[in-house]
Amino acid sequence: MSIRSDTPAPATAPAEPTGTPPRSPSRPRRRPSVNWWLTALLAACSLTVLVPLYFTVVTALKKPAELAGAGFDLPQDPQWGNFSEAWRLTDYPQAALNSALITVGAVLLTLLTNSMVAYAIARNMDRRLFRGLYYFFVSALFIPFPIIMLPVIKQTSMLGLDNQAGLIFLYVVYGLAFNIFLYVGYIKSIPRALEEAARTDGAGTWTVFWRVIFPLLAPMNATVGILTFLWAWNDFLLPLVVLSSPSARTLPLVQYVFQNQFTSDYTTAFASYLMALAPALLVYLFAQRWVISGVLRGAVK
Repeated sequence: MSIRSDTPAPATAPAEPTGTPPRSPSRPRRRPSVNWWLTALLAACSLTVLVPLYFTVVTALKKPAELAGAGFDLPQDPQWGNFSEAWRLTDYPQAALNSALITVGAVLLTLLTNSMVAYAIARNMDRRLFRGLYYFFVSALFIPFPIIMLPVIKQTSMLGLDNQAGLIFLYVVYGLAFNIFLYVGYIKSIPRALEEAARTDGAGTWTVFWRVIFPLLAPMNATVGILTFLWAWNDFLLPLVVLSSPSARTLPLVQYVFQNQFTSDYTTAFASYLMALAPALLVYLFAQRWVISGVLRGAVK
């Protein structure tokens, strides 16, 4: 008679193959080495931005008599009244509102119209007409604005476009050449299979563009929007020659009040420059989430 035990036999560990070295304890990962040459180059490049900004801030807080000394010296008694004086002389709320209306209008119309024109050209580059239009638009990049400045002044005055609406229209038209160059190259990288799948489901051309193509243009829209915003917000020459009403002047135009034939009020002028910089900085801090997400989407794509 055999006796069977209910206790399971102890499991034996599998034998390690012969010749296998014993496992060594985990070693800490080595930190990547720092490229000091590249770091030094980036630090030197950052000085090209930080030094002028520092000079602007200290100049805006000085008295006019302190400008005779070294330009990088800190102000002995900060003159915060320079900002209130700049606010009064430039009528800052009205000028900032004019700049904001022109800039927002130019950015929105540029994104809507330039992307549509670029899509039509990019998807028909095999046709001679559209290929000729592409080279026609790109060739406009080589025409300096001073050459066409006088005809533009005359035409805008004759057509009644010497106002904010006409200025927005000119920003959209003059930005078309460079923006088409950017958009067409990006749209060519979008597979046509996405459009063909949408057309199979019954989508028309407009639906394909707004539902398929335009969302994929988010990285390029961010790039074009930023460039157009900075151009329209900081531009001086085009508003100077187009706008005829003093009440429609933008921030760069009203800052011209600090210079006359004999003297220049540098302290108040620099305070005005900082006040004009503040809205652009706030817009960037608010929109950096969408800007960074657009760049990352473009990288993943």
